[in-house]
Amino acid sequence: MIRDRRPPSAHHVRTASGPMIGSLQALLLAFPVALFPAALVSDITYLNTAEMQWSNFSAWLLAGGELFTGLLLIGAFVTLVRSGRSGYGGRALIYFLVVLLLFAVGLVNSFQHSRDAWWSVETLGLVLSVAGALLALVAGFIGYSARAAHEVVHDREIAR
Repeated sequence: MIRDRRPPSAHHVRTASGPMIGSLQALLLAFPVALFPAALVSDITYLNTAEMQWSNFSAWLLAGGELFTGLLLIGAFVTLVRSGRSGYGGRALIYFLVVLLLFAVGLVNSFQHSRDAWWSVETLGLVLSVAGALLALVAGFIGYSARAAHEVVHDREIAR
């Protein structure tokens, strides 16, 4: 057994090193991460083939992505509120803002895709799909990445 050789006046606090989000939020985040990039691929395919079904498919992918992003937004808000105690303050704020922006871009993109097939995927539709896919991937990176474990040494002598 290895003994701790630090003076008794100091104690050691280890912070959590796991992902910032819980398992339910991780499950909800998987859908936008998959659906928004799939909608982008569907838009690109539509522009290359002019087959209207690809535009319809993209609209349905966006609708599913919006549904799960809305639920995820609630979870991101809860994570933001609870972040003060867990030490994820800055990351939780960035995560919430990215998910909020993803919801807004996805909603505008869904409205854009509700138009006639060619006009739904024109330049604006494609730009919105690219932005939505990138935001979904950024949200996935922030949400799924683990925070590096670090150690903080507190001196009890200062508190006395």
